[in-house]
Amino acid sequence: MIRKEFVRIMRIWSQTLLPPVITSLLYFIVFGAFIGSQLPPIGDFSYMQFIVPGLIMMSVITSAYTNSVSTFYFAKFVRNIEEILVSPTPDWVVIVGFVSGGVMRGLIVGVLVLAVSLLFTHLTVYSTAVLLVVIILTAILFSLAGLINGVFAKSFDGISIVPTFVLAPLTYLGGVFYSVERFPEVWQNISLANPVLYMVNAFRYGFLGISDIPLWICFSVLLGMMLAFLILVLWLFREGIGVKH
Repeated sequence: MIRKEFVRIMRIWSQTLLPPVITSLLYFIVFGAFIGSQLPPIGDFSYMQFIVPGLIMMSVITSAYTNSVSTFYFAKFVRNIEEILVSPTPDWVVIVGFVSGGVMRGLIVGVLVLAVSLLFTHLTVYSTAVLLVVIILTAILFSLAGLINGVFAKSFDGISIVPTFVLAPLTYLGGVFYSVERFPEVWQNISLANPVLYMVNAFRYGFLGISDIPLWICFSVLLGMMLAFLILVLWLFREGIGVKH
């Protein structure tokens, strides 16, 4: 399943890899080069340097989620999932197979967006360990979330509702383009309800060494959500909800 997912991602690279890279390129040009050049530095870093980690994370989140939900729903649509389920393959192995595709696509897109960002600014790495752990855990988390969406989706429209009306607002309001410390206190508190904020800040800490939220809180939210989604997916597969009937 992992090999099949990798081959599929690379075979249709113009659909899986190119669109998020082009979108990020436009963000770098508009928000970084044009608007960002008019804005004051944030701490010791230019506005362009500040938004790069957030844009990479946004691309990883979207790519990982989209890959899992589309792959799983298509497997249900063509009834390929039934062939997998009647095999002696344990549920957790099937889940790993689908999630791995989202993780691979998310990481590949993240590397490509990072490469594009180097055309506009230079980056320093404050903690490689934090970078790798955050990006891998985030890709796993949103691959699991996409799998849940795929389980409950009843049509192709059903796999686009969550990315459009939930995922997009969360990422745009997740501290990608701004620091919540510059918000009034009431809006800071509201922003804390957004889980993407913790992932973006943890990833930004890995690059720049700065974060609006303590790192241990970011990891606690990330690990807690990943564990909750994993338990939910295992339960859905065990009960056959949206999978076997």
